[in-house]
Amino acid sequence: MSVASAFAGMRRVSPVVFRAGCPDCRGRFELAASALRLAIGASSRTTFYSFTCPECGAAVRKPAGERIVELLTGGGVRTLRLHSTL
Repeated sequence: MSVASAFAGMRRVSPVVFRAGCPDCRGRFELAASALRLAIGASSRTTFYSFTCPECGAAVRKPAGERIVELLTGGGVRTLRLHSTL
């Protein structure tokens, strides 16, 4: 199967957007994958995602469990893997 035949009939790809909220201004909005960053640490306490609130400009950092990590990585969010310094 060629690439052309695999994608035959596709018109366009919709960009992935994620719903988010700001704890500072209580704003609710949608963000593109490029607006989010995911950091995966050695534990759940060091695994989080972050973004800048488009309404108030606050830097937001929220914990990311396994399901959130799966959704964000699958949606193309840029990921940083943190290493322990043992």
